[in-house]
Amino acid sequence: MSAPTTPPDHHSVLVLPEHAGARLDRFLAEAIGSLSRSRVKALIEAGHATRDGIATREPADAVKVGATYALQVPPPVPATPQGQDIPLTILFEDQHLIILDKPAGLVVHPAPGNLDGTLVNALISHAGDELTGIGGEARPGIVHRLDKETSGVMVVAKSELAHRRLSDAFAARDLEREYIALAWGLPAPVSGEVDAAIGRHATDRKRMAVVGPGGARSGKNALTRYATDRAWGASVSLLRLHLATGRTHQIRVHMAHIGHPLVGDPVYLRRTPAAAKSLGVAVRETLLAFPRQALHAASLGFRHPITGAELSFATPLPPDMQGLLDQLDEKSR
Repeated sequence: MSAPTTPPDHHSVLVLPEHAGARLDRFLAEAIGSLSRSRVKALIEAGHATRDGIATREPADAVKVGATYALQVPPPVPATPQGQDIPLTILFEDQHLIILDKPAGLVVHPAPGNLDGTLVNALISHAGDELTGIGGEARPGIVHRLDKETSGVMVVAKSELAHRRLSDAFAARDLEREYIALAWGLPAPVSGEVDAAIGRHATDRKRMAVVGPGGARSGKNALTRYATDRAWGASVSLLRLHLATGRTHQIRVHMAHIGHPLVGDPVYLRRTPAAAKSLGVAVRETLLAFPRQALHAASLGFRHPITGAELSFATPLPPDMQGLLDQLDEKSR
């Protein structure tokens, strides 16, 4: 194994025969010496590694003899997120809570690949010292989250007691929360539930999947209830959904599992749905080109964690989703 090159934020290593077949993250960690394997793994997954100049994101890949692997270590960022002037749509605010309507495209908290420009950065700018230390430095005030491309109602805590009680309420599902989604096809039955455990996908770390009980790939129990609100033939359905559990990507995974993936889902919509064939060309192309999962957290109701007052908030569909419905209605006349 040749020694890594300088400068210290860039490491380049040639694979010699004695290291053939070694796992990439372990190989680089041993070659570099100053980084732990977990740190190297995270950097690889975040897109900071190359093999002969071509990006590689799989830490478990076996290294190739004669190949040159490079790892770029990004400059350090502040441990505590900084405030950024990002507009927020505030539905309610008092000394304990902020209720907001999160737009699609906004990441909730900093993470590899999205170190700033997040909801947390916006909240720090808006609330300042009121959020300091609440729920941890990296995610101040965050009680729950929505996927980057999911829009809708969120609650943020502004006091430690509110954070703890809201976290308990979400864990116990002691609240009312409804999602609206546009899905391909018409579920049968039109109302029902999906009770299927969810775990990490066997080969794609970025995806979740329905997994069987027991064994190495057993997942966590997950239950989604759905009802069809509207349908355009058997092509597309507008669904109202409620979660009895809160697993990563739960609605998206469950609807894809029963054959009704969400319109625009970049992860779980793997091919053109058969249901799309019955639509006119123009509306079909619009739906297939929709750039995000058509999923909106439409309402949230809960007891105020301090006063006990019943609170309920709802937001309309964002313009991009409403535009899809309008076009479907126009073509069905």
